Amino acid sequence: MDGLLGFLAAALALAGSPGPNTLSLAATGAAFGARRGLGYLAGLVAGMVLVMGSTATGVTGLLLALPGATPLVVAAATAYFVYLAVRIAMAPPLTDAAEPRRQPTFAGGVFLSLVNPKGYAAMAALFSGFVLVRGSLFADVATKTAVLTAVIAAVNLAWLFAGVALTRVFRAPRLARMVNVAFAVLLLVSVGLALMP
Repeated sequence: MDGLLGFLAAALALAGSPGPNTLSLAATGAAFGARRGLGYLAGLVAGMVLVMGSTATGVTGLLLALPGATPLVVAAATAYFVYLAVRIAMAPPLTDAAEPRRQPTFAGGVFLSLVNPKGYAAMAALFSGFVLVRGSLFADVATKTAVLTAVIAAVNLAWLFAGVALTRVFRAPRLARMVNVAFAVLLLVSVGLALMP
């Protein structure tokens, strides 16, 4: 396989950098713990596999080539990320009392991956910028998908546990509010950077 080390380095940099998926996963780890965040993590990974498939097959490019589709998709994704940022910013601090709170779901993770512009940009760069298996397009795409899925799962686990490490912070109301607002702002900034031409 040609270029595997370069592909892995690029995959780690793109998948591991702060973005909507990773920031929401860290917030989930802090608010709900690792065990209760695993379903959401699995949804994020499954959604990214769908993004890989649509990017590698050209479906994403075809959809965005339709007249008027790009602004509509951008507007819908932006609205969802603003909603998500507001929910993160307004989340109440953790308490020791068992308050019923809605934890993120598998379906929510899939949906977030599917509307994440950073995910599409990263997958397009990785699938078009590297060749891992020469002579077989199918084997090349399958190998990239397998390697990227493993990298994304590992990176997401790290972000989930980074969030878990912040749990104590989320129990102090003032500090929790500051961290929540910071996560929300970073989420919006990461989306804005991904949408820049």
